[in-house]
Amino acid sequence: METYFETQVNGLYEKAYKIITLFLKAKREGDHSQIQIPEDFKKEFFSLVDKVNVSLMEDKDNFYGYFLFQMSKEIRFDISSPTAVNFKGAKYVIYFNPIIFLTLTIKQMESTLKHEILHIVSMHLIRAKEIQRSYSTLATNIAMDIVVNTYLDHLPPYATTLEWVNLNYSLKLLPFESFEYYVEKIQTAIDLLEEDPDAAEDDSNKDELIELNYDPEKTHDIWEDSSELDEQTLKEFTEKFIDASQKGNIPNYLENLILSLKNSKGELPWNLYLKRLMGTVESNQKKKIITRRNRRQPDRFDLRGQLRSHKAKIVVALDISGSISDEEFNQAMKEVLSIVKNYNHEITIVECDSEIRRVYKVKSVKDIKARMNIRGGTRFTPVFEYANTKKINLLVYFTDGKGEDKLLSIPKGYKTLWIISGREDTLSLKEPYGAVRKLNIIEIKDNSSDIRDGARDGYSMNYQEKLHI
Repeated sequence: METYFETQVNGLYEKAYKIITLFLKAKREGDHSQIQIPEDFKKEFFSLVDKVNVSLMEDKDNFYGYFLFQMSKEIRFDISSPTAVNFKGAKYVIYFNPIIFLTLTIKQMESTLKHEILHIVSMHLIRAKEIQRSYSTLATNIAMDIVVNTYLDHLPPYATTLEWVNLNYSLKLLPFESFEYYVEKIQTAIDLLEEDPDAAEDDSNKDELIELNYDPEKTHDIWEDSSELDEQTLKEFTEKFIDASQKGNIPNYLENLILSLKNSKGELPWNLYLKRLMGTVESNQKKKIITRRNRRQPDRFDLRGQLRSHKAKIVVALDISGSISDEEFNQAMKEVLSIVKNYNHEITIVECDSEIRRVYKVKSVKDIKARMNIRGGTRFTPVFEYANTKKINLLVYFTDGKGEDKLLSIPKGYKTLWIISGREDTLSLKEPYGAVRKLNIIEIKDNSSDIRDGARDGYSMNYQEKLHI
């Protein structure tokens, strides 16, 4: 037997469908005005949304209900998901596409509202901008949705989940990893699929003002329409929304996301910063050729292909006098090698304390040698003196940060990235001549308990996504 809520949902869906049918008919007849949404429909639709919100506020996860209560609400038929958010006029705004939203059960409606709020709390609106400089929109969207959907039940059948991604992209992604971990793996899988000429769909005939189905590549397009704010200002607005939403107990996973947000310093993590640097190194070294087709648009004969003719020379310096452990360095080198693997590169490791002790080249992790058992003082200058004679492109310096306060030889013609041990805080140099980032502290994971239980029902730092913004 149909409940009153279901009857209201079905009635609203019929009205929404009539609205877009009349719009399409008018468009065919030459009327190119915007979709007109009757005020009585808006009133009835948002009355239903209020019922869902009340259900959230009465639930144990009432944080979401109080957060939603502060948001502005609008109807848009041109978003390709049930809901979407952005930040406009000093407020977060949540948008609804009735054609997609009204196909959901009340529990699925609650989940899609939680989904949007988790994007906000995870600061994905900011993090996506940084990520998309190196990755595609599709990979970025999928990665973000995996992260937030892992915490949710009662998802719509088309929701982007870890299981769906592993199945459709032939991956073996692990649960409760970071946004950055997922986007790297997914992009690689997407690049392989792009080689299939039938993989792209022709949507040239679609109407720009109406979306009838979920499309993961477009779900966050509306973020581009957000008000222009710097990261710190948006972070402060978000914290105010969060503080006003905490009226009782909140789930442990949500509590940790909030703590991560409040403790974050708003900087890109070292591995993503390194990837950006590699992109700038290579972007200036590509030459156009006419014998190779453009990789992304092979049928466009007017577009020249690109060939990397330059070998990026990278020096990785290791301060062997400091507190960076072998485990930390080896783990970091795995990430370095993973980041540069798609570039034509040459890596040289330089071990140094007060002077350079050893120099050798590596091609894989197995080439990394055990650290020399010498513990002198620390001076950074010798590495820069060495690098200045080798015509390198990038210097990555792992150190505890405790050395001289001024370089006697400044870098010439290459970029520098300082990576400080996760147990230390600052670099002694007054002028570092490059970016300074912290190395993640290596933790031993305890897998004795069930992953899902530990991460969702009880606090587990091992499986909690780390917030890097």
